[in-house]
Amino acid sequence: MNTIPQPPRTALTSPTSSVSEAAIAQLVGQVYEIAPPAERRRLLEHLIKPLGVLSLVAVANGIFASIRFRSGWPDLHVRVEDARNVQARDVITLVNHVQQVSVHAVDGLAQLLLASPVMTGSAAASLLITLLVQRSRNRRADDFDA
Repeated sequence: MNTIPQPPRTALTSPTSSVSEAAIAQLVGQVYEIAPPAERRRLLEHLIKPLGVLSLVAVANGIFASIRFRSGWPDLHVRVEDARNVQARDVITLVNHVQQVSVHAVDGLAQLLLASPVMTGSAAASLLITLLVQRSRNRRADDFDA
């Protein structure tokens, strides 16, 4: 049984602040780098979906807009070849942008990763899941208190 490690209270978090969006983006980039092609496709599909065409054109020199247009509309299916051409730095840029548009979409990566036995064995994925769940809980608690 995999145990999800608790995040360190250092650069990623502090007792008074939530998880850094930049730290989340970096971890997603690391997870993407180690992910097999099928998981890379799923990650990209999940992250691209909430963005419109103009957003996709503006991110990472339009690489994600090209993927979206090749995929067709309204269904999104990232091809393995497209996933191979996307670098971790492109994913980091994408995640930074998606967090500005829909932080819930990024938080949803936790469920996507938990559904993948291949990914749950990764330390980076486990840490990412922990941080996303923590951030989501903190946001719900803040909403409840408001």
